[in-house]
Amino acid sequence: MKFITEEDLRDLFRKEPFTTYAIKAGERLTPGGRQFLLDRGINMVEDDPSMKKGTEDIKEPSKEIETKDHWKKKMFYWKMKSMEALFLMTAEELLSRDILLAQSVIHLGKQFSNIKNGLQTNAIETFGCKECIGIKSDNFFDDLDDCFEITEFHIQLEKGRAIILLHRLRCALRELEAFLLEAFENNDSENEFYKEMIGKVHQSINALSQMICSIFGGKRCQRER
Repeated sequence: MKFITEEDLRDLFRKEPFTTYAIKAGERLTPGGRQFLLDRGINMVEDDPSMKKGTEDIKEPSKEIETKDHWKKKMFYWKMKSMEALFLMTAEELLSRDILLAQSVIHLGKQFSNIKNGLQTNAIETFGCKECIGIKSDNFFDDLDDCFEITEFHIQLEKGRAIILLHRLRCALRELEAFLLEAFENNDSENEFYKEMIGKVHQSINALSQMICSIFGGKRCQRER
């Protein structure tokens, strides 16, 4: 299988502009390559004899699917940008209270940005896991519940503000996870890639849970058993 990237298409377009791109048998467009064609309104056709029969019947549905897929990816991209802004806002609010915690949030935000970049490269870097009693490398990718429920009790603590800020960020990540599950549940062609992407969102959530635990209980794990 040969992957056609955005760079490959840019080079072709510079040499000779085109309005239709034929995807040959054994070729596959990367997400970045597909986005390049969609942004320029370039038609994509399968240059495969076995698929030419009945082209008239499948042309419109295929175009509709491409448009819907493009819309979902665009929506996801801007949700990711919004999350990046929330990471920065959280770090800024923590800066005057706990500079080390703020730096940890900034570092996690940079790792989180790799999820968005993965849409272009079709690959996502692995996060590092700082193991504790409840969260280890073998479940860091999993959808874990919060270590404990955040209530009005926590806002009365000395570092209650920091706990609430991190919890708000964690809740926003859970909303993003739900969007991903709904938006890409029927995308069989890139199913494994999106599963990996959701796993990285879980890692971000679990890392925040560890930060919240460290604020509330020091080095003692607060995960309920």
